[in-house]
Amino acid sequence: MSFNAIQILLVAVWSFIVAIDQFDLLESLYQPIVTGAVIGAILGDLQTGLIVGGTYQLMTIGNMPVGGAQPPNAVIGGIMATVFAISSGLDTSAAVGLAVPFALIGQYMVTLLFTVMSPLMSSADKMAEKADTKGIVRLNYLAMGALGLLFAIVCVAGLLGGSALGETLTAISDKYAWIMTGLSTAGGMMRFVGFAILLRIMLSNDLWGIYFAGFTLATIIGYIPDLSGSALLLVAFVGIAIALYDFQTRVAIKQNAGNGGNGGEEDGI
Repeated sequence: MSFNAIQILLVAVWSFIVAIDQFDLLESLYQPIVTGAVIGAILGDLQTGLIVGGTYQLMTIGNMPVGGAQPPNAVIGGIMATVFAISSGLDTSAAVGLAVPFALIGQYMVTLLFTVMSPLMSSADKMAEKADTKGIVRLNYLAMGALGLLFAIVCVAGLLGGSALGETLTAISDKYAWIMTGLSTAGGMMRFVGFAILLRIMLSNDLWGIYFAGFTLATIIGYIPDLSGSALLLVAFVGIAIALYDFQTRVAIKQNAGNGGNGGEEDGI
């Protein structure tokens, strides 16, 4: 199946937008269920786009970047799965499988871009000290533009090259496995750096117990095969429950303190 210039241009523009949305705009345009529908509409098959996008969304629903560590990129993966399903007439499972090399390349590109941009953080700090808001804005636009351009190039190349390019990417990954291993290792280290930064800012002494309890719970659930896939969601629900209980307790204490500690005019029954 061939595509005209307008379709290719629209795919490039949409890829550029959702790449930026994933890390900056955060309007959920980058979610596979949205990108699948939009790409399907651009390529003339909205129904297939919705089906493939929804399937890819379910596959990646538990994936999330932690402190800079990137899972296989859902943006590129969702776009390319839809492209393959429509252009080659593949079923949903085959299209999703064929899109995996592109998702991995997206992961490596994001990790590489984060690595390249990290030395510029010191420049941003100096700009902040001088109240150079325009310089900080330019720096952010540079990063967003580079990310969007990389995603647009990969998606358009996949649109034009199809499955042959996917096989080539897989062969390159195998041949230069040491590069991919290095990027993966860097991404794995970033999650600990990210957590360290978050803990330094957010953690107070009275939360250490909750931190260790959550870590233990996540480890235990992760080793249970039937629950490991939803471990993150389960731990999040436990955290929400603890947060709600803590909030209600603190509100009750403040209200009681406001009443002079005597419970007000009611007898408590």
